[in-house]
Amino acid sequence: MNGDAELHGLEPVEQGGWHSLRDDPHMIVHQHMPWAGWHMLELRLSHEHHQSLVQLWVDYGSGFSDEHAFFLPVKSGCVAKRLLYLPRRPRRIRFGPMGSVGPFSIEAFRMVWLTPWFARKRLLRRICSAHPSWRGRDMEAVRVELRDEAREKAVPFWEWAWRQYDETFYPQVDYSMWRARQERCDPDAISLRVRDVEGALGREGVRAAGAEPLFSILMPVFDPSPQWLADCLDSVLAQHFTNWELCIADDASTQPEVHGVLAAYVARDARIRVTYRQENGHISAASNTALEMARGHYLALLDHDDRLDPEALLCMAEVVVAHPEAALIYSDEDKVRGAREFFDPHFKPDWNPDLALSHNYVCHLAVFDRARVLEVGGFREGVDGSQDHDLLLRFVRGLPPSRIHHVPRVLYHWRVTEGSTAGSSHAKDYAAEAGQRAVASAVKAMLPSARVEPGRVPHSYRVRWPLPEHAPRVSLIIPTRDRVEILRPCLEAILERTDYPDFEVLVVDNESRCPQTLAYFEELRADPRVRVLEWHRRFNYSAINNFAVTQARGDIIGLVNNDIEPINADWLTEMVSHACRPEIGCVGAKLYYPNGRIQHGGVILGLGGVAGHSHKHLPGDAQGYFNRLQLVQNLSAVTAACLLVRREVFDQVGGLDEKNLPVAFNDVDLCLKVREAGYRNLWTPYAEAYHHESASRGEDNTPEKRRRAEREVAYMRRRWGRELDHDPAYNPNLTLAHEDFSLR
Repeated sequence: MNGDAELHGLEPVEQGGWHSLRDDPHMIVHQHMPWAGWHMLELRLSHEHHQSLVQLWVDYGSGFSDEHAFFLPVKSGCVAKRLLYLPRRPRRIRFGPMGSVGPFSIEAFRMVWLTPWFARKRLLRRICSAHPSWRGRDMEAVRVELRDEAREKAVPFWEWAWRQYDETFYPQVDYSMWRARQERCDPDAISLRVRDVEGALGREGVRAAGAEPLFSILMPVFDPSPQWLADCLDSVLAQHFTNWELCIADDASTQPEVHGVLAAYVARDARIRVTYRQENGHISAASNTALEMARGHYLALLDHDDRLDPEALLCMAEVVVAHPEAALIYSDEDKVRGAREFFDPHFKPDWNPDLALSHNYVCHLAVFDRARVLEVGGFREGVDGSQDHDLLLRFVRGLPPSRIHHVPRVLYHWRVTEGSTAGSSHAKDYAAEAGQRAVASAVKAMLPSARVEPGRVPHSYRVRWPLPEHAPRVSLIIPTRDRVEILRPCLEAILERTDYPDFEVLVVDNESRCPQTLAYFEELRADPRVRVLEWHRRFNYSAINNFAVTQARGDIIGLVNNDIEPINADWLTEMVSHACRPEIGCVGAKLYYPNGRIQHGGVILGLGGVAGHSHKHLPGDAQGYFNRLQLVQNLSAVTAACLLVRREVFDQVGGLDEKNLPVAFNDVDLCLKVREAGYRNLWTPYAEAYHHESASRGEDNTPEKRRRAEREVAYMRRRWGRELDHDPAYNPNLTLAHEDFSLR
């Protein structure tokens, strides 16, 4: 891309690199313009950021304009591709590789001319895999529906299809823009929803709208800003659903203005009641005072300077109507600064028990069944600062997951002030210490010998689950064929760096021919920890592993790729400690590319149409979306590149699917079968390894391999379509086009 290009805000540096000098660097190329028609742009950049948004403008003679612009997100070190359609030969092309100042290099840039038939097939395939409106749908069905839409809009079919394709490459959405485009119900629609809820509650009788309030909002108060206190109270009065009471416990505030604000609002609305405590007892004691005032069936927790969305209680009431058995309901949240600056949205997963032990992800808005709160003893003193987390963990003990519901909407705005935990996870160290005590108390009730220690990020916790008295044998199964140069480092790392006391390695040779590999097998046979098995059939990952399981002597099965290299000595101990828990099914590890970037932070269903790896290509030390790269959590699936599962569970679900999934997605299918059988799958960041992804199997780059891959995708959509579209470990407001948890 150098040559005779005009450089703007760019300067070349040594070794073929570049340096961006401003936020919109670009180069303009005049020569060697591509011909009209379909092209595939293939681009590879290396830069300091996780992702760069590349922009390409085309000038056909009237200058550059956004009408003829293309976007392409490019992750550092990865090849990115997209279609380009040029109706005529350009005069000039403007190439913007970066959106910020800093060094980068262009490692590959080319435009490949395509036949219209091939290009249009790729276009439809991308729409079916990445567009939120069409993702996961059958290609022919999408073609028909797009054609119908184009006809209704009086737009040529391929022009309309191109618009859908182009949308899948749009830059990440800013949260303020995202909020602005969210549909807000008009007053008539709100009134209809309220009438429906009130009618349903009235028919239930027990929770009739005219009797006790449905919601008691508990609000402990101690010296907030009078301005933000009033703002908080206004947000309660603005609720569309009116069957509530506000129970305020003033914890001996010292500011007269606070008392004045409270008195004014009590006089304004009879649903607001205040108890003035004579001595400051801190937040748990004040919360218990508010609890004593409550008469409602449900308790909603509100901090004294935060805000509720106007639909907050209405949405909660709709859940109560739809699920009368609900005991805990929680929503998504964001932060607010000043009057109306909303930012940092937290789009949460559905109920995730192990993530709840790692940190309090539920937080706000949380609504609890009052009777159960009283049963567990209300708010426990001595854990101030993490009293909500402590209540949550005691509340859910023994509670069926079917009674816990998540509303995937931002219904709570957490105010950021100096020293608040909303402003920084480093604020209020006492809260982190209290949180550790809360988690330790909860874990002790589950397994007294387990222990809790601080996690890798502030206000997070790591549970050390003990191994059984007699550590179970683990059978690590490693299919391979030739490629001794990747197999040897894998086995040496496992055999030399693993401190777990009892494991065997089963190397399954799928007809290797390389003399060096065969000689290495002979070396391995001298190690009592290793057995070499023979598989004299065509490659079928599922069948190979199922066969090896029948030869295994361990109670725990480990599926391991031949290009895995463990990093920490206790990787296997960590995974086994979770796999031995009776409620846990498959256990996955944190995997890195050889360059240190993230290869696997767990599997998210629906990415790319079937499933993809969480946080892929982020820097190795990245914290991830709300620290999820650093937290033990339940996920729907994990990769079989490094997966542990109890043999009894593996056998119970029938192992890997040899018939329908010989190569790809068999691990996702296994995990979903395990979850369907009632177990929780789990990912831990404390088992770490390098993964040279697909180094041995290669890419799906032949017509036969592509057809096989398409069959496997089709099977997964048929078998698990609904599950792929609704991953409880993810959130419907987040993208399914990228692995970075950006907004949809």
